[in-house]
Amino acid sequence: MDPADSDDPVVLLERARAGDQPAWDRLVDNFSGLVWSVLRSYRLGAAANDDVFQTVWLRLVEHADRIAQPERLAGWLATTTRNEALRVLRMQQRTRPSDIVGQDADRTELQPLELLVESDTHREVLAAFGELSEDCQRLLRLLTTDPPLEYAEVAEMVGRPIGSLGPTRARCLAKLRTFLGGDEA
Repeated sequence: MDPADSDDPVVLLERARAGDQPAWDRLVDNFSGLVWSVLRSYRLGAAANDDVFQTVWLRLVEHADRIAQPERLAGWLATTTRNEALRVLRMQQRTRPSDIVGQDADRTELQPLELLVESDTHREVLAAFGELSEDCQRLLRLLTTDPPLEYAEVAEMVGRPIGSLGPTRARCLAKLRTFLGGDEA
């Protein structure tokens, strides 16, 4: 049998690493079913499934040279699919509209004057938050997610060392206080 016609993942990955597009195509054809079957178990929805599917293949392209055991490519793909699906699930759980509605429902117990004061304060904080740099806004959002993210995850997402997150957060909060009219900066 001609090695160019092989479906052996070791041969295909070796050829793909060398830039052989038909080998990449065959890898995708051979393992798409596996990726989809793992992905379907997470019930993410069509758009999220498509994103994860594409991300898994992107990760393979990025890490093809570092796969030490190409004979275990199926396991690598299944694990990568699982990790990507879990990442998307965590992101989806951070911002659920039903959570916001639930918080607003609790406000019915407040008196009209309290609601007005709270509403004004909320607007002021949001306006001040909008004055912050995009980097500060992103960092503060990531550091206040519920459930909280690990510092290592936040550091990776913002592209900063873990040790810089605390001091950067402090500077961002000081700027926010300044924008709110506080002199604590």
